[in-house]
Amino acid sequence: MSENTENTTAVTKKSRVKRPHWGVLVAAGAIILAAGAAYWHYAQRHESTDDAAIETHVIPISAKVSGQIQTISVEDNQHVEKGAHLVEIDPRDYQVKLDQAKAEFTAAKADAQRSEVDAARAKQLLDQNDISRQAYDKAMADAEVLKAKALLAEKKTAAAELDLSYTRITAPEAGKVTKKNAEQRAYVQVGQPLLAIVMDDVWIIANFKETQLTRMRPGQKVTIEVDAFPGRDFKGHIDSIQSGTGARFSLLPAENATGNFVKVVQRVPVKIVFDEPVEGLMLVPGMSVVPTVHFD
Repeated sequence: MSENTENTTAVTKKSRVKRPHWGVLVAAGAIILAAGAAYWHYAQRHESTDDAAIETHVIPISAKVSGQIQTISVEDNQHVEKGAHLVEIDPRDYQVKLDQAKAEFTAAKADAQRSEVDAARAKQLLDQNDISRQAYDKAMADAEVLKAKALLAEKKTAAAELDLSYTRITAPEAGKVTKKNAEQRAYVQVGQPLLAIVMDDVWIIANFKETQLTRMRPGQKVTIEVDAFPGRDFKGHIDSIQSGTGARFSLLPAENATGNFVKVVQRVPVKIVFDEPVEGLMLVPGMSVVPTVHFD
């Protein structure tokens, strides 16, 4: 084979390699257009955000009376039912105060009853002109004073009973114990945090952009993706939309009346609740989720 023939064959092969395959390009373009149209259609019927997290009620438990912690009946992350015993403060001091208040109330009540009898007798004697009006008025005034003292002693007894009841701390709602700071034999003051109860009921707070709220309404269906459970979709719906942006209710709201103003797209918290039971699943406050709202 001559050298010219070999060169011609090589050029022919090179030309074949460089020649574009128009059928493939057209098919790829059609696929891209179809994917774009499908995405546009999907975006028109759905809104989603990754600025969302699990929320629940967290109940702080604090001491209502001061004293030394006598017993602790729970541990961190333990689930408790409503009314379960949590912590007990040494009740002996408060029991003594209650006994003293009861004794004072008994004495005050006896004095009040005696003064009522004296007032009634004074009324009879006044009708018979056996005592002066001044003596009668004094008897009536003494009866009123002793009656008021008896009422005050009764209130002090009730307050002492209440303080004694505060030494036994129970769970106000069912949930899990968290942030346990209570230690046995430690001395606590009034208002000192002891632990917190994270309630079982959970929901989602999703911070959607204000531009995403145009067609968003309570009751719309939501698909929920939880980062802790990849591949699993939870069902829910919009419960409510907050009447104000998150920035408006922050500790230090932005003051736009002064300085240079830069428009920033605001976010509005949207509450989403689960439609299916989630008890037993590890869904705790702060977990990241991605909710997708359906406009169907």
